Amino acid sequence: MVGRRALESYLEYGYIPLEDSVSEAYHKREQTSRTLEYAYDDFVLARVAAALGHADGSFDPGDGPFSFAPYITEGAPCHYTWYVPHDPYGLMEHIGGRDVYVQKLDSMFTCRRYWHGNEPCHQVAWMHNYSGEPWKTQQRVRHIMDSEYLDSPGGLSGNDDAGQMSAWYVFAAIGFYPVCPGSDQYMIGSPSMDEVSIDLQNGRRFTIIARNASPEDIYVQSARLNGRPYYRNYILHSDIVAGGVMEFEMGPSPSSWGSAPGSLPPSVQRPLE
Repeated sequence: MVGRRALESYLEYGYIPLEDSVSEAYHKREQTSRTLEYAYDDFVLARVAAALGHADGSFDPGDGPFSFAPYITEGAPCHYTWYVPHDPYGLMEHIGGRDVYVQKLDSMFTCRRYWHGNEPCHQVAWMHNYSGEPWKTQQRVRHIMDSEYLDSPGGLSGNDDAGQMSAWYVFAAIGFYPVCPGSDQYMIGSPSMDEVSIDLQNGRRFTIIARNASPEDIYVQSARLNGRPYYRNYILHSDIVAGGVMEFEMGPSPSSWGSAPGSLPPSVQRPLE
């Protein structure tokens, strides 16, 4: 809830001031000044260190990218590497291109680094769609559904903070997930129910049908939206609220569906149309 002083500031100046203090800082508030001035301080220190031969421009992650760190909330650098849902292609470019992105993303699962118990990891399994390997998203999502949600005491792998742990499962079971809320895209995964309908506020209904869906048949072979072939590995919010029927043919082996360059999600770093 916005406080009275913040609301008055918004009405007078057009913005709401930041309220959270930073316990580690000498000045507890003053966030804008501190951020800009610290950035300048870091620049000067980097120049001095470079002149003295003490810096090569690399970032020291402390105990390494796979260990918990005090500068990260309940996680390690490898977990938060993927917390750029608004710019996965920028991340891909920054870390060395698609091949490096694929290798690092695969290692989150093959090396058992993925942690479903903490919500900042929840978009990671869906990020294979951006590299043109949606079948990996389908595989990872189904595995998480089977292994992290158990019908027993303590069956959830983490606290259901604000219902996010449960919401993830509901989206996954339906077959798509909002990797970047605030954009109009939902990544398609592996629908696990024969049929599910969403009754929309505008009075329309959006129905998802997954033919042959089973614990073994987890891979999308083909898709149709309102009777027409559908090749994108994502769906737009406007497609959902328009109502209609989306049909998936499921199978036991990965397919090339959704892997072509034109099937990948566009960058959300573009203005909304």
